[in-house]
Amino acid sequence: MGEVDPAFIQDAQHRPKLAVIEAEGIPLIDLSSANASNHVSQIADASKNWGFFQVINHGVPSESRRKIEDAARKFFALPLEEKKKVNRDEVNPLGYYDSELTKNVRDWKEVFDFVVSTPTVIPVSPDPDDKELKELTNQWPQYPPELREVCEEYAREMEKLAFKLLGLISLSLGLPENRFNLFFEESTNFIRLNHYPPCPIPHLALGVGRHKDGGALTILAQDDVGGLEVKRKTDGEWIRVKPTPDAYIINVGDIIQVWSNDTYESVEHRVMVNSERERFSIPFFFNPGHRVWVQPLEELTKREKPKYRAYNWGKFFATRKHSNFKKLDVENIQISHFKASE
Repeated sequence: MGEVDPAFIQDAQHRPKLAVIEAEGIPLIDLSSANASNHVSQIADASKNWGFFQVINHGVPSESRRKIEDAARKFFALPLEEKKKVNRDEVNPLGYYDSELTKNVRDWKEVFDFVVSTPTVIPVSPDPDDKELKELTNQWPQYPPELREVCEEYAREMEKLAFKLLGLISLSLGLPENRFNLFFEESTNFIRLNHYPPCPIPHLALGVGRHKDGGALTILAQDDVGGLEVKRKTDGEWIRVKPTPDAYIINVGDIIQVWSNDTYESVEHRVMVNSERERFSIPFFFNPGHRVWVQPLEELTKREKPKYRAYNWGKFFATRKHSNFKKLDVENIQISHFKASE
């Protein structure tokens, strides 16, 4: 990433402001049992008013997180030709990649993706008439040798936390705790290791351009450098999420927005880059199985009409994956495309 490729440069209206507004009042929820009576109401408020929140005392061993962060640093420090031995492509979207697009603009980052369940099954193509499926299999590099083991251990911890949060979100909507669990059989969960190198043009480029997460929940571990910005719902201002040691940032995804019939809303976010310091982060994307049709839940649409038409998660996911490689002439698929007509 030596000389700056124009593909990284954001349109003027989307360029980051270098004056940072630190987030005030972002919900920080203590998941320890001592606070159990407040969990549901705190998650309801956070999901409604912010669309994201932070959790502490979440049960994920700090050792598990430290090991995956160390292994990620070792992997990204390898020479490029070594990392490219596990390069992902349109056939297998897992492994290493350094030229991802968000909203058709290249992101200032390199990534390594792996799925939590192997194999993970998804549609071959975004074409609704194409019924063919494919199995995704992880590509593990030779170095660091511990990468696979620490990633698999961390993934198990993330799934435990994700189901715990899903149950609380379900209760906060007045539903049984396990209401969503069946949707996550044959889940398409994946984890991404992100590395954002120092960037000479932090006023023109972004680590990840503005976007909403298409899945159900995202659980993010970020390092102490920070850079995540969220679009505040009250005024549309971009707000920096200050790293809290050992906390996870939880992002309500598009699927929860649709299931809740807009009671909860997925929020636009982006990642700033830094001219001096590299940054690492690890998001876990909690996604249902590819056969799931996503639509507002019947229990939540008795008093108001469903605001979305049903859509198939596998095809939505395949379309998103496809667009990460190709510059499109149209906007990438969004849940707004499935809004029911008034």
